[in-house]
Amino acid sequence: MIDAAIEALAKGEFILLYDFDNRERETDFAIRSDAVTPAHIRQMRKDGGGLICTAVHPEAAKRLGLPFAHEVLRGCSLVEKDGEVPYDPKNHSSFSLWVNHRDTYTGITDRDRALTVTAVADEVKQSLNGGGHDFAAHFRTPGHVALLRAADRLLDERHGQTELSIALAGMANITPAVTICEMLDDRTGLALSKEGAMAYAREHGLVFVEGREVLDRWESRRPA
Repeated sequence: MIDAAIEALAKGEFILLYDFDNRERETDFAIRSDAVTPAHIRQMRKDGGGLICTAVHPEAAKRLGLPFAHEVLRGCSLVEKDGEVPYDPKNHSSFSLWVNHRDTYTGITDRDRALTVTAVADEVKQSLNGGGHDFAAHFRTPGHVALLRAADRLLDERHGQTELSIALAGMANITPAVTICEMLDDRTGLALSKEGAMAYAREHGLVFVEGREVLDRWESRRPA
């Protein structure tokens, strides 16, 4: 399903992205951030129910001055320590800043979050094309959209939803900013099972792709 997932992502459609059986065992909605509308935000919060985040390519994050949250909070006694993330003890989480676009009101409405997400994608595109990137002129923190900074070497370094989605963006040749949201089970409150996510994909005509497929394609693209 990897080719279908790449095609759907390029078209601005949702895909369902499962990570790995030995990791989070979670499925995320994933969509290119420059295509996000208020309707997409609504579908993620109602049918996904997890945290709506926007993953950003590491080079763009550097150019935009987006740090890892653990770096900003280094002096706080609550900050995560090395090896403390149970599903990924070799790496820290990918959280960066939480932002609102300066043209939003509260920042939490479907409209406000869609505005923030698409504006982040535009900043990512401009930064990678050598354009101006005064991120602070357009965004403020704290806000209601969580930004995720992908690992520098992407899937060669970390196998999170952040890196999987940004790797897929590269394969689709689109702006490497992807908005994701975990799918939760309304009955148990836990992560929606893989089988449940696959059933949702069939019901809604969406592509379901596993992290293993993305990783296999990533590794096959390496120079011999």
